[in-house]
Amino acid sequence: MTTASAAPTAASPAQAEARPPAATSRPWRNPWRHAWFLEGFTWLYLLWSLAPIAIAVLFSFNKGKSQASYQGLSLRWYTTDKLQSVLHNPTLHHAVIQTLWLSFLTTLIAVPLGVAFALGINRWRSRTSSTFNYVMILSFVVPELIFGVAMFFVFTTLFSSIVQLGTWAEVLGLVTWNVSWPAIIVQARLVTIGKQYEEASADLGCTQLQTMRRVLLPLLTPAIFASVILVFSSVIDDFVIVDLLSSTSLTQPMSVIIYSTQHGGNGGPALNALATIMLVMSFVVAGAGYLGYRWMTRGERIDGKQAIATIAGV
Repeated sequence: MTTASAAPTAASPAQAEARPPAATSRPWRNPWRHAWFLEGFTWLYLLWSLAPIAIAVLFSFNKGKSQASYQGLSLRWYTTDKLQSVLHNPTLHHAVIQTLWLSFLTTLIAVPLGVAFALGINRWRSRTSSTFNYVMILSFVVPELIFGVAMFFVFTTLFSSIVQLGTWAEVLGLVTWNVSWPAIIVQARLVTIGKQYEEASADLGCTQLQTMRRVLLPLLTPAIFASVILVFSSVIDDFVIVDLLSSTSLTQPMSVIIYSTQHGGNGGPALNALATIMLVMSFVVAGAGYLGYRWMTRGERIDGKQAIATIAGV
């Protein structure tokens, strides 16, 4: 008595070759996710955004007055020309000095105020502390044009007898606009370093002033340095506030001079040279700030999510 085997018999090699191959389905791949496409799009964006800047910088070294045809490399519009160069034109020369002066004064006032504000908010424990945290963050949402117009009415209507439009009105407006930057940066630093260092200093017998001077301020140095760089660089290219609060050409920084002169159709290669100086100043300050901050915070691991959540009062 024999039993039928349930297992299938193995096919011969000839039968296996004659059998048609099984159809394989490839999953659909989104071409937008290809690495070559994303890389190419990034390079296209960089070329589109940087090409006009490169052309403007190139024509600042043009020998002639034309802004359409390049006539050779020259420093005429920087130093050589005795009438129209940035060095010898009183308006352009003073615009560079006014920009640096506004940046210096704004940084000198805004950063200490922002640091003090951050320390106060960080140690404020009440039901209203979170509200002030939100108010500090919401200041970034206010359009600069609305803020500038408001400051214009403040100095022309409310305090016209105390502060006139000009350099000090510009400084006060810029300080009010930029004080939130150091406040947020320093508060984020306070969250990341924690309170264990202050508590250890108190256990060792240090007073609050000694703890502030010997423990807290050295730990806050990277954040204070970053605040200085950020405020200084933001004032260099600020336009709206200084344009509304300036009084004469002697109180106009580079951004206002570039816009007013070019908008009136009187621009030339000297204006390109002034814009190039402004661009170089911003890049130098930003680069120095980045390198300095990386050097000061070397070896540290910063929890950015915790800092943001604490600042927001979550």
